[in-house]
Amino acid sequence: MTFDPDAPATGDGIYGLPFTPEEAHVVIIPVPFEATTSYGGGTSGGPAAILEASRQVDLYDRETGKPYERGIAMLPISRKLARWNNEAREMALPVIEKGGVVNRRTGRLADRVSAIGDRVNTWVYDKTRGFLEQGKMPVVLGGDHSVPFGAIQAYAERHPGMGILHLDAHADLRDAYEGFTWSHASIFHNVMTRIDGVAKLVQAGVRDVGQGELAFIESSKGRIVTYFDSDVAVRKENGAPWSSIADEIVAQLPPEIYLSWDIDGLDPTLCPGTGTPVPGGLSWNEAIGLLRAIVRANKRIIGLDLCEVSPGGTEWDANVGARLLYKMIGFALKSAGGANRE
Repeated sequence: MTFDPDAPATGDGIYGLPFTPEEAHVVIIPVPFEATTSYGGGTSGGPAAILEASRQVDLYDRETGKPYERGIAMLPISRKLARWNNEAREMALPVIEKGGVVNRRTGRLADRVSAIGDRVNTWVYDKTRGFLEQGKMPVVLGGDHSVPFGAIQAYAERHPGMGILHLDAHADLRDAYEGFTWSHASIFHNVMTRIDGVAKLVQAGVRDVGQGELAFIESSKGRIVTYFDSDVAVRKENGAPWSSIADEIVAQLPPEIYLSWDIDGLDPTLCPGTGTPVPGGLSWNEAIGLLRAIVRANKRIIGLDLCEVSPGGTEWDANVGARLLYKMIGFALKSAGGANRE
């Protein structure tokens, strides 16, 4: 098969690429699950929307070269996961409407939603571990931000002592938010209390945080470091260049880094359809600047996920999501010396 990377995308693969998961080095695992989203919804449609939008992305990248040459493929969207999402979402809504567990009925429903979350975690873990054992780089594409737990678990087993660079508008450190063990708002509480192999969590873009989350950060004794958006804004107002701030953020992390990025960590003009948009956040170039800083520090991106992309009312969210995903993959390969560059 002759493949022209400059030609219009005609294939069914992500970014119009001709690779199968067996042929590709980077395998994207779509997880269309959003049972516990408590404000806006639609992130379960993110993987399909990004797949469609990805065909408009130029494959040559001036910063990372030709990441497509390593092979990038996306698994088919699982009907089983879609079914689990519908079942869990139907049970979660009455709990969310009540503001959490307030009686036996909402308690039973929350427990059932959490049981489905267990199944999702196991499914994602098994898929991720399987591809890691084949020497590939599995990438989770959400769905809400609860879905990468199994992937982080698999990566931490293979890379003990790794750090996580978490881009998000929210700290996601709440314990069983609204009664759901596997809430999208609890992902990093779960990671930091249940996965020993994660040495450090460094957060950027955070501008919504609860008092309990602040206490959890403080009690971590430096295992969690949060760069609050308002503090960063003051530093920039006083003349600090973003490159120096990005270098400082990356310096907090160990040599092996897993990226867990919620798209709402960006300025919401870039993701207006996301479920819980918050004013502020990183610009596009600031987010990519974090990736540049990782390469500059000679640290390695070992894996990644991208979550909370919702199709919204236009193609804009998916367009930004597809481009951000490609940049993340490109810099991951470049940080490992694996991207082809001129």
